[in-house]
Amino acid sequence: MTTLEVIVSGINHMEIRNANESDVVQISDIYNHYVRTSYATFELEPIEVTEMQRRITHTVRHGFPFVVAEYGGAIGGYAYARPFRPRPGYRHTVEIAVYVHPDMQGQGIGNSLYAALVPGLFENDAHTLIATIALPNEPSVRLHEKFGFVKAGEFREVGRKFDRWTDVGYWQLLRKNE
Repeated sequence: MTTLEVIVSGINHMEIRNANESDVVQISDIYNHYVRTSYATFELEPIEVTEMQRRITHTVRHGFPFVVAEYGGAIGGYAYARPFRPRPGYRHTVEIAVYVHPDMQGQGIGNSLYAALVPGLFENDAHTLIATIALPNEPSVRLHEKFGFVKAGEFREVGRKFDRWTDVGYWQLLRKNE
């Protein structure tokens, strides 16, 4: 993926680029915030930096993007894609995710990351994109629907975290013009 520069809110300069090894600590910090405080992930314990590096390497090695939004030397968020399911018949279906630094929410970072990520996935043979969202999560729902995702289904009480059952919804975006 080529570097895409984005102007956020007309003032702040942000660069969307491929993640590299120097980003791993900040990416881990963002992810572990959500592990500790939210239902955005059903991971129950924070992960080590080495595990995050392994995940990024695995993602990229298998031909999927892992991009970051860098703002003033800080990582404001990241997004990535991965196979939806391991069976070969699912090879054109890709699951995507985005995480934004908690102090930088509402600044267009998720939008910028998806603006860089989504078109490239369709150009590289994806037919369907899937987003998994723990509910309720209105900001994530709004972000995905802004990009044309539509709710495809919901499973009730399939995730358990913080002594509570959580519903999970699936949003889907199909490639156009086929």
